[in-house]
Amino acid sequence: MAFFNLSPRHAVGALALLALAGMLGCSIGSPAQDDPTRYYVLSDSALPPATPGPNALRIGLQTPSLGSFLTKRDMVVRNGANEVKFEDYRRWAESLEAGIPRVVRARLLASADVASAAIEPFPIGQERDYDVSIEVRHCEGATSADGHTVARFAATIEIMTSAPSPTVVVRKVFVAPDQPWDGTDFNQLARLLSADVTALGAEILADLPAKR
Repeated sequence: MAFFNLSPRHAVGALALLALAGMLGCSIGSPAQDDPTRYYVLSDSALPPATPGPNALRIGLQTPSLGSFLTKRDMVVRNGANEVKFEDYRRWAESLEAGIPRVVRARLLASADVASAAIEPFPIGQERDYDVSIEVRHCEGATSADGHTVARFAATIEIMTSAPSPTVVVRKVFVAPDQPWDGTDFNQLARLLSADVTALGAEILADLPAKR
């Protein structure tokens, strides 16, 4: 298109209109981009709650303490002892502080040895026999010493008498065996870590003292 019959001012205006039309045409014709982010949750064991026995315990689950690198919603893959990669497009749908006690609670309630399992914050006036604190050290994908990718979970457990004068009766480190992971399927990683947290619940259950 020629602009030799237009004044310089009109020619500049026409060029601006053409540029705007081109921009609008590109934006209208471009397909919407899907959000590549995928969200995952820890799944519990799906075991039905058991009928509590006569000496069943009342348990309180404190909010877990996590390493700062695990407090993000991004799923984590560790490479060696010092390198941590945050997966921007693979995220936890709920915080691990919420997901871990939820899964542990489901495992505890599947036993007749547990009458109730409350998650912090505890209801006012609720009586509990023991409180459980969990310090999570690993809950991530990782590269093992032999170069294979694995799911890795470890935590420190403390079982203590309930307030107002808590006394620690059990303190131990729980380390789940590394489980093979293909390094790309994050749904698989979430399932493997879910199994590790369920095993953590079983470990806590086995360590609960008898009712006082």
